Order: sequence, then C-alpha cells, then structure tokens
Amino acid sequence: MAIEWFKRDEAAFSPTQKKTSEDALWIKCDSCSEIVFKRELEKKLLVCPKCSNHFAMDGEKYIEILTDKDSWTEIGANLRSQDPLSFRDQKKYSERLSSAIKTTGKNEAITVGRCTIDSISVVLGIMEFSFMGGSVGSVVGEKIARAVDTAIQDRSGLILISRSGGMRMQEGMVSLMQMAKASVKLTQLSEAKLPYISILTHPTTGGTTASFSMQGDVIIAEPGALIGFAGPRVIKQTIGQDLPDGFQRSEFLLEKGFLDRVVHRKDLRQTVVQVLRFAMKDNDSA
Repeated sequence: MAIEWFKRDEAAFSPTQKKTSEDALWIKCDSCSEIVFKRELEKKLLVCPKCSNHFAMDGEKYIEILTDKDSWTEIGANLRSQDPLSFRDQKKYSERLSSAIKTTGKNEAITVGRCTIDSISVVLGIMEFSFMGGSVGSVVGEKIARAVDTAIQDRSGLILISRSGGMRMQEGMVSLMQMAKASVKLTQLSEAKLPYISILTHPTTGGTTASFSMQGDVIIAEPGALIGFAGPRVIKQTIGQDLPDGFQRSEFLLEKGFLDRVVHRKDLRQTVVQVLRFAMKDNDSA
C-alpha cells in the first residue's frame, strides 16, 4: 500500500500582518501609562484624559481643528527635495526620500497653504515629524519662503506649527542656509507689518529652534513639549551639572520668558483667533 505524504499548499497560507498603533483599539499613554480607548482619545484631540499628555498629531488634524471648513488650499504641493551632495550613509539620501514619501504620502516635511480661521485670511504651515523627523532641507526652507511671500501678497497673517529634529544633515550647508533664508523672509513679513504666530509642539529642537520657530511675534507652545537646541543629555555632559526638573519643557520656557503662552490643544483655535483679531485689527482681511 502506497503512503501518500501530506503536502501543505503554501499559497493557501499567508502570515498575519503585524498590527501597528494605527490599527490598535487601545493606546498606552507614554506619560502616565494609562490605557486609553483610541476613539475616545481622538474625540479629545489626542490628549490623554488622565494626565493631559498631548499625543503627536498630523498636519491634517491641525488643519481640521484650526481652519474654517473647506477653506484650505495647499501651496507648493509638488515641490520635492533633490540630492545635491549625492549623500550616502547606511542608505542613499535619494532612497530615504523615496521611502519617506511612500510611507507618509507627503512630498516633504512641511505642508503649507492658504486658509481662513474664523474668517480671517491666514497662511498656515505645519511641519510633519513623520517625514524624516521633520528635518529642514532646501524644500522646507523654500516652502516657508513661499508662505511668507503669499502672506505679504494676500495681506494675511502667517502661522507656522513646528515639530522638528532640526536641520537635515544629508543636505549639508544647503540645509543650514535655510535658517538664514527663513529669517530673512520673516524680516520681510515684519516690515510689511503682518503678524507671525509660531506654535511649538513636541519636539521642536535643533536649527528650527535656532531660527524661525523662536522668531514669532507671538510664540505659543503645547503643554509638555520638548523645546531646545541641543538635547538635555548633551547639555548635562557639557556643563557637568544636573539639570532642573522640567528643563526644556514648555512650562519651563514660559517661566524663563522664552514663550508667550502654553495652550492646551482644545483652546488652540480660540487663542489663535484672539491673537489674529488683535494683530490684524487694522487690516482689511480681518
């Protein structure tokens, strides 16, 4: 009698896809370790109901909570970074860019557009940390420059929401020059007597903090955001001393005079409207 061996049909089986945090129904808060129902968290604008820790929020959500419905029009959506240095570390820079574009669905680390907020004309820019850590390269600098030019042309206020690890090393000096470029453009905005509101979220570090993020006429931060140039560990090693509690967090910087206000996310739109109405009171667009 012949023995027929069982042979598994490989095509009939497929490995279970690993679930991501986007698929999860429950999310653990990094601050208080509370397990929060994702749908409830979304209702609270991604703020922990127990400790008020502000979870990371993408650009689309900021557009939703800040701008008037159907008022958003993106600027420079098709701009993409090149590889001026043919840079390579563990991977080619061009490959990193392609991977970031595929993963995030965005072309760069900032999204810029025209909109209205409580019927006030505004140019809004939102940095995307998911795109290479929100790093600033030539295209981010160019988009900020175009945002300023558009604000001056439209006689509008400018709002930039920062969330960044700093300058993009793969572009070398080209990246560093964006600090000067953005600063010059913001000077032009100031000379045009138009307001610039800078909103700092977690984290805002490196060259962004050393340039446009801290140059607002009004500087607002979300609670608990890490804001600084170098990280706490580097500073501690440099000065050889323990750092005070809450060092480089929003509340610490407010106490030291680096910020104008720390604002809970649920109050962000109302606060922005108040600032815009005061700053634009002599402008027809208000």
